[in-house]
Amino acid sequence: MQTRLQDLLLPLLLLLSVGAIGVIGYMVVEDFRFLDALYMAVITITTAGFTEVKPLSDNGKLFTIFLLILSYIALAWAITRIIQYIINGEVNKYFKNRKIMGSIDKLKNHVIICGFGRNGQQVAQTLSYHNKSFVVIEKNEELLQKSSLEFPNLIYLVGDATDDDLLRKAGIERAHSLICSLPADSDNVFIVLSARSLNSDIRIISRASASSATPKLKKAGADHVIMPDKIGGTHMATLVSKPDVIEFIDYLSGEEGESIHMESIDYQQIPMEIRDGSLSEIMSWKKTGVNCIGIKNSDGKFIINPPDYTKLKEGMKIFLLGTRRQIQEMKGNFDK
Repeated sequence: MQTRLQDLLLPLLLLLSVGAIGVIGYMVVEDFRFLDALYMAVITITTAGFTEVKPLSDNGKLFTIFLLILSYIALAWAITRIIQYIINGEVNKYFKNRKIMGSIDKLKNHVIICGFGRNGQQVAQTLSYHNKSFVVIEKNEELLQKSSLEFPNLIYLVGDATDDDLLRKAGIERAHSLICSLPADSDNVFIVLSARSLNSDIRIISRASASSATPKLKKAGADHVIMPDKIGGTHMATLVSKPDVIEFIDYLSGEEGESIHMESIDYQQIPMEIRDGSLSEIMSWKKTGVNCIGIKNSDGKFIINPPDYTKLKEGMKIFLLGTRRQIQEMKGNFDK
């Protein structure tokens, strides 16, 4: 912003400098009073053509010619820079905002990330690995510009995520999830309240810095509350007690394990002909090599490594482990 302001002030300063040269020049060359010199400089630079204060000497005529040429050059350059400022600034900003809003309008079942600090950027990176579309809301435009190299196709809105209108512009009515990653718990509580009122079905995941904020965020409408510091400490401690297990989990969820995926399949996604069958029948139907590692029943309880005879019922979810190709193939079979 400061650079853009300097670009606008520079032409104005140049025109003032030309005026100052004219005033000083007439005072020195023609021995005019300040007011007379100012009058002569103004009518010369603006080419108004009014009557001169008094007939000019030869030196005065030469100085007037020099001032006219200098003022024409300076004025042409100043107008060019001002027009460039307007075009490159406001017009570009208009078309950029229009392009962003057009991209957001096309999104559906996307994720809204409120705050683009360290946690927000990590969320964006992980969603990008899994080809999940998302929109970022961040009030620090400089931070977004610095992140443009890592996220060249980033769709973002500049502003305060606590603003309901900005959430609407981000397409919250069509969004699948909203992630609050702001450092202030009070801001996260406010966003959760607003988001829940704007979309009662949206899945809300919020960051919490203090443990006392967790019940408040839950009461406000958050489905999940994450404390990054607590998770980080637990993760580091577990690396000491169970290093191989944690390294394996990191491999599955990180960049190196990009080809390995865990996915959940809802009861409603399973074809009618096998929907109420056993787990063995479901997993062997058009077998793709995917393994079932768990089930979540209708009561929200998890069953790890369930037996093959387990019957799938309404409200259950199956958790699958396999390569990206295997899972996409299985989900493709279910969609047919």
